[in-house]
Amino acid sequence: MSEEGEKVGIVVISYGSRAAAVIDAFCRSEDYDARVYVADKQRNPFNVAHAEKHVVIPDLDVGKICDFVEANKDALDFGICCPEKPIIAGLRDLVERTTGVPMICPTKQYAIEVSKAAQRQLIENCCPEANPRFKVFHRSAYTHAGEAKDAVWSFLDEIGNEVAVKPDRPAAGKGVGVWGDHFTTREQLFDHFWSIFESGSDVLIEEKLVGEESSFQAFCDGHRLVALPDTRDYKRAFDADLGPNTGGMGSYKDREDWLPFLSHQDREEEERLVQKLFTALRGDGENEGLRGIPFYVAFMHTREGAKILEINSRPGDPEIQNILPVLENDFVDLCFRMIHGTLSRVECAKHATVVTYAVPMDYGDFRRTYSGDRKVDLSRAYALKERYGDDLRIYPGSMELRADGSTYALGSRTVCTVGIGQTIEEAREKSLEGIRAIDGALWNRWDVGARHYIERSIRRMKELRGN
Repeated sequence: MSEEGEKVGIVVISYGSRAAAVIDAFCRSEDYDARVYVADKQRNPFNVAHAEKHVVIPDLDVGKICDFVEANKDALDFGICCPEKPIIAGLRDLVERTTGVPMICPTKQYAIEVSKAAQRQLIENCCPEANPRFKVFHRSAYTHAGEAKDAVWSFLDEIGNEVAVKPDRPAAGKGVGVWGDHFTTREQLFDHFWSIFESGSDVLIEEKLVGEESSFQAFCDGHRLVALPDTRDYKRAFDADLGPNTGGMGSYKDREDWLPFLSHQDREEEERLVQKLFTALRGDGENEGLRGIPFYVAFMHTREGAKILEINSRPGDPEIQNILPVLENDFVDLCFRMIHGTLSRVECAKHATVVTYAVPMDYGDFRRTYSGDRKVDLSRAYALKERYGDDLRIYPGSMELRADGSTYALGSRTVCTVGIGQTIEEAREKSLEGIRAIDGALWNRWDVGARHYIERSIRRMKELRGN
């Protein structure tokens, strides 16, 4: 930050390491003196250390967040929301209407992850080639389990047993069951289906997509969409993609905008499909309701081409942590451009990045229960920065700074390390060295960005494409 930088006040709505990466990007501004005001789920130690003001709102209630913005609005130029829950609840609508502080996130109308069924219909309307075969099962249509089972059986008779079963409403990436991974009989499949019904959500059954996954993100000013480099997320808890789905155990990006198992043409196809979604929602001219990252899209690259698994309307976690550390634009300036409708180009350094998460012992069913010490010490990991400088970033997530001055792991993903290098392998080694330096009862996947994993993805895509 330059001493002469213009003072800018920014409110950040925080949950997890994603927000720490956003705050870090603001604090690295060379053109602005960024003063960050944080509405946080807990006393995240990184956020506390970097915040002008910090407030804890455990339930991220939009009314309480709005009160915090109102109390500080004279010092604020804009805000950014990282987690999906406040976006879905209409945070931007409320804050802008009440305080006049512009927010970088879509309005409630464009919180697209609120309904997977609505997503499927949107895709069907504008780019049906990216949709799997699917059916929506509404709870209100069935009076008892036997009736629902008959309907499910009938649909499986049409498309086969190889399906994914998903709740219509958001489930933080953890509600999906897939044939061959989570169930292998129709009875097991229906047990999963019925558990979603009992939780209060309608259910989608979709044909299982076979291929390789990528995560696509783009900044938006309401008029234009500017794509960010592709990343690869690791959803499953354990090495070799075993175990339950999680919020994401890590991710990687390559030097180029596309992944090693994809081509430049694959990347262009992703951009074409997302642009069609954007055009359908934007309509003629511009649509400020789409400001922020309205499309964080999970693609599956199959034998038949690119298919869309799901769409979210916020930055990916962990995927945005791959991008922000290598952003060459001033992030404060980018945010102003999104607000003012002048977004044009986003430049990232030609570096590879690898994100690895360290998580609590009882996360992802690693241990059924854990009653031991949850204290976590990051001091040795931070000391590595003397060797690696900005090529290693440490972003606390579900971690709390307490009155005794120590930090403790909470229930979700505790902390991520981001390694940056000329190759994925180099970036991975730095990320893992940071993980190894963390003192605490935590565990992690070891194969995020591993060469054998990437080579397997390359082989699978060649097999799917017959070359």
